Amino acid sequence: MASSSDVHVRICGQEIIKYDLEIKALIQDIRECCGPQAVLLDLNSTVKEKFNRLRQRIQDMEQMAKEQDRETDKQAILSEMEGHRKQMLSNQVAWRKANLACKQAIDNLEKDELLQGGDSVRQRKATKESLVQTSSDITESLMSISRMMAQQVQQSEESIGTLGKKSYVLIGPDIITIMI
Repeated sequence: MASSSDVHVRICGQEIIKYDLEIKALIQDIRECCGPQAVLLDLNSTVKEKFNRLRQRIQDMEQMAKEQDRETDKQAILSEMEGHRKQMLSNQVAWRKANLACKQAIDNLEKDELLQGGDSVRQRKATKESLVQTSSDITESLMSISRMMAQQVQQSEESIGTLGKKSYVLIGPDIITIMI
């Protein structure tokens, strides 16, 4: 039957593994995070909390190793504890790299938003140029219509003048032409 200390060491090891996996999941979340900054801060505070718990459980395991009577048990637990400590350090490096990548992504996103703001200025300028061109085209069309109407009026005046010189009077079956 397993002794009480063996059970405590196994439970402590399982908790360390649980925190390790939670930290790795949070690091992955940080890698995939593209902002805003508040989300990154929330993730980082959660990671810090998990690291503190992990560190505490590793220290607990070290203390349990020191309390072992048999040297072989003590060395086995210390070896396991050292593996967890190295994994924790590896996770800290991964966390820093993920933070840098996330901050870079957020900076790039903010930079792109600023540059797109410049695009909207260019777009407005292009829109203004388009409006000026459209206005010019409309003005030209109106002037063309005005010239056509002026020609039509002139032709109508000439026709009226010609009709005014000759007037036809219809009297019965005969047409009488009266010149004015």
